[in-house]
Amino acid sequence: MSGSSVLLLVAICLASGAHAKIGFGPGEQEWGYVKVRSDANMFWWLYYTTANVSSYYDKPLIIWLQGGPGASSTSYGNFEELGPLDLSLNQRNHTWVKDYNVLFIDNPVGTGFSYVTDPSAYTTTNEQIASDLVECMRGFLKVLPKFANVSTYITTESYGGKMGVDFALAWYKAQQAGTIKSNLKGVSLIDSWIDPIGSVMEWAPFLYATGMVDTEGYKTIDKAAQATKNAVNAELWFQATSLWSAAERVILQTTSNIDFYNILTKKQPGFMRDSSAVRYSSEPALMRGDLISTYDFDLNYLMNGPVKRSLNLTVEHSTQSDTVFYKLQEDFMKPVVDKVELLLNQTNLKVDVITGQLDLIVDTPGTVNWVENMKWKYSNIWLKARRQPLVVQDVIEGYVKSYGNLAMYWVNRAGHMVPKDNPAAMAQILKRFAN
Repeated sequence: MSGSSVLLLVAICLASGAHAKIGFGPGEQEWGYVKVRSDANMFWWLYYTTANVSSYYDKPLIIWLQGGPGASSTSYGNFEELGPLDLSLNQRNHTWVKDYNVLFIDNPVGTGFSYVTDPSAYTTTNEQIASDLVECMRGFLKVLPKFANVSTYITTESYGGKMGVDFALAWYKAQQAGTIKSNLKGVSLIDSWIDPIGSVMEWAPFLYATGMVDTEGYKTIDKAAQATKNAVNAELWFQATSLWSAAERVILQTTSNIDFYNILTKKQPGFMRDSSAVRYSSEPALMRGDLISTYDFDLNYLMNGPVKRSLNLTVEHSTQSDTVFYKLQEDFMKPVVDKVELLLNQTNLKVDVITGQLDLIVDTPGTVNWVENMKWKYSNIWLKARRQPLVVQDVIEGYVKSYGNLAMYWVNRAGHMVPKDNPAAMAQILKRFAN
């Protein structure tokens, strides 16, 4: 990145007449840390909406949680999916900031700019993650108390969805008990790791149905998936995570390097470590490779160079992210479908489930299976509800089925990163979800 680019961004910030801090890029921003526990510090970064409104607080607050665990919301989610600037520092046409206040949180502690000062402070369970996130929101609302009355929605992707359901439950309970003054309205689960083994068991059928493997390839992948399932059934959770990782490698070898996040992505042949999965930096076998791709270099340079300087931070971005995943390996393959059921049965929060048709790692068949088999009060009515087309400018961008506080979206021409792959569909979904 050239020095002139940075100067241009600073000029844009000054020209905006920002009432908040001058951050990185256009628009008004705030950011800071919350000490969620002793030795555990969580970083948040807020972009005020650029919508033409008399007050920022007229627009909802959207929280974004990235996956992993260990992938950074402030970097990947921000610059690769939905923030005001893309990785090349061009202004993004479909940024969520145009319509909403957007809060990126680096979670769990140790991810991105969040950090721990003692190894014992890393999280090891989903419940601990949720508790930390609620504490983070308490700290955020102390700094910006006017957001307490603003309609607030949690949006998540991949493992962020697993973390998000426990977060939503814990936050809702605290809100009802009066221990936090806030206005949480819903949680959105985009290609989320809710039923891990359910996704894994559909890998072979999905790849076979799309022509990515033949019968022998199906058998090879299914064998690896069955081994993972056996470990899950025996509640050998650490072993299950290891076998899940091995199954991913089997797929890479069998398909000669398919993209786990969008099966139609053009790839070079061969079993390569610098796949898009490595670039996304979420899971160990695929995402903790020895090779550093150009993508990694660009994003790390951006976060630890211009962004870090502009935000006046002292913490190095993502140096603890690998450890975040390894500390959660025992919890990684555990399902949280029961927590989604609790959200539907015991709260009035809206729950959106979103699946991209081209995603492999959290495939659509696996997602449909757990959604249709949930035990909740309106399940029978929801199952019989008519699925409607999701139309944007006379184009079918997907389908939706909804009843009560549950809506499920099938998104066309999208893989794992729906906001990036089909921003038009995502904008329409957000409009229904948060307005």
